[in-house]
Amino acid sequence: MDKPSKLEQQLCFEVYKASSNFTKMYARVLDPFGLTFTQYLVLLILWDEDRLLTKDIGGRLGLGIGTLNPTISRMLENGWLLKEQSTQDKRAFIISLTEKAKDNNKPIEAAVADKLVSCHFLEDVNAIALMKNLKELNAFFNEMDL
Repeated sequence: MDKPSKLEQQLCFEVYKASSNFTKMYARVLDPFGLTFTQYLVLLILWDEDRLLTKDIGGRLGLGIGTLNPTISRMLENGWLLKEQSTQDKRAFIISLTEKAKDNNKPIEAAVADKLVSCHFLEDVNAIALMKNLKELNAFFNEMDL
């Protein structure tokens, strides 16, 4: 039997591969809507709480402004989001959903549920335990203030 390589023994590599595979799965489902995985995550945040500052969206996603701004710009161009200057801070912007984004909430949720959750490996994996473990791992990293 072959001994696993050093790379294959690394937890970080398995997390990286899992993240990459989730992104690919979601990309297939979101493509008909013209969305990327990161754009979908922005919508998830705004479907929970519309009208947020760009920095608050970035904070929730763990993305810097340099990464988030191009994503938001593409979503503005494609009619998913609106952007207005904050009245409290002229350097800050409030991001909100368009009617297109609101109207597509249920169809996108249905596509994700139908294509990913019900049809894939999550039925065989203890998704609740996995989610709990990943939340604990991420909380640990947050405490390290990375």
